[in-house]
Amino acid sequence: MSKSGRVALVTGAGSGIGRACALALLEAGYTVVLAGRRAAPLDETAGAAGANAPHALAVPTDVADPASVAALFERVRSTCGRLDLLFNNAGAGAPAVPLDELTFEQWKAVIDVNLTGAFLCTQQAFRLMKAQTPRGGRIINNGSISAHVPRPFTAPYTATKHAITGLTRSTSLDGRAHDIACGQIDIGNAATDMTDAMAAGILQANGSLMAEPRMDVAHVAAAVVHMASLPLSANVQFMTIMATAMPYIGRG
Repeated sequence: MSKSGRVALVTGAGSGIGRACALALLEAGYTVVLAGRRAAPLDETAGAAGANAPHALAVPTDVADPASVAALFERVRSTCGRLDLLFNNAGAGAPAVPLDELTFEQWKAVIDVNLTGAFLCTQQAFRLMKAQTPRGGRIINNGSISAHVPRPFTAPYTATKHAITGLTRSTSLDGRAHDIACGQIDIGNAATDMTDAMAAGILQANGSLMAEPRMDVAHVAAAVVHMASLPLSANVQFMTIMATAMPYIGRG
């Protein structure tokens, strides 16, 4: 266990935002359970924690599979004894093609990871947080700028991120009686491998290609740690953190 006794679970912890947030939570004194589909990237995240590596636990998990998610939370319960924070971060996208060219399988794969995966983890977190002593905990959902406005050719991803906002609201309401807080962080243009293409030029609503500014992912990690640091009597319900000059406010 960590020095603080606090336990966090981060899904999609093998890369990008998930890795940055997991490392920041470790630095903040949490024991962090690292969940993701592949073991090797999770081990790389743990290795990047340096002196905090003993407080990182890698658990390969498919968040779209109910049995895999149940096994993940049983591992959390049996190894750590409790859960103070769940960061629902795992996400996937579909090929950037016109909506009518998407296959059902491509649509369903995004729904299964981004929305059903977040629900399954939230459900298991509720069961653990309601039963533990002291009871309660916090859930943070990774929304996206797409929870507000879409990019071209992103119907599955955008639909799930709008749905995550509904899940966040319902989780916040349903958790209230059990000391479970839930908030959402909507992130725009964090500098990770997934957004490298933005530096070269990305499709805009008017059909043009434009290079977009990005921000250091460390700022996202700091924001998640801040949300996590609040007492359960306080909650950041929604936060938007983005590269200041990205085309979001106004007409771009």
